Amino acid sequence: MTELPWAIPLRGASNVRDLGGWPAAGGRVRRGKVFRGAALSDLTEEDCGHLAALGVRTVCDLRGVAERTAAPSRLPDVTVHSLPIEPSVGASLQDILATRAATNEDTLSLMHQAYVAYALDWGHHYRAMFALLLKGDAVPLLFHCSAGKDRTGFGAALILTTLGTPRDAIIEDYLASNRLWQGGAGIGSGLPSHVAAALLTVRVELLDAAFAAIDEAYGGFERYAEETLALDRTRLEHLRELLVE
Repeated sequence: MTELPWAIPLRGASNVRDLGGWPAAGGRVRRGKVFRGAALSDLTEEDCGHLAALGVRTVCDLRGVAERTAAPSRLPDVTVHSLPIEPSVGASLQDILATRAATNEDTLSLMHQAYVAYALDWGHHYRAMFALLLKGDAVPLLFHCSAGKDRTGFGAALILTTLGTPRDAIIEDYLASNRLWQGGAGIGSGLPSHVAAALLTVRVELLDAAFAAIDEAYGGFERYAEETLALDRTRLEHLRELLVE
């Protein structure tokens, strides 16, 4: 799978890629239907033209309200849906730093909590994204947060899981952020280097924590998909018809 993921080379945004090509139930994820990425606030005119040529119609912005306000997207002629998943790790780290030196373990513990919250507290926003994917006129769809690695990374893992993608491929897509994201958005600024290093990378154990929380709370992904993502058997089959070839 070394040719995957299919990265979209842009000057003003990194970690932008097509979810197409990964193996899925009965085939492979269709190319040109679902894209993931980091913030779109620094896109050049050429970048906008490139994404327009890909046919992107809909953007799901997973950034918090303050993040979005500070750095609005520059992608014209698309419908943007704000599905804010408010960041909490940065504020929590500042609290720790105000009282003592934060350790790598502190950062990983906070990231662990954040991923569990993505799954259990913010599922309604991911449900809204799936509802858009099921609408033919909303696709091609691009979803993103600030770095395109955590909130977006979990969202991509949800999509691939529902499409029947094997775990090793889901992990490969997730970890690709460690080489495709080029930094930016002020993430990690002012933090000690060891703390920033833990904050700025993705780790398998974080994604595992989210799915373990799903298993514990719902007894498995199938029930989570039905109750939280509103993907009953009929809607799940329709999603696969739309996105798998």
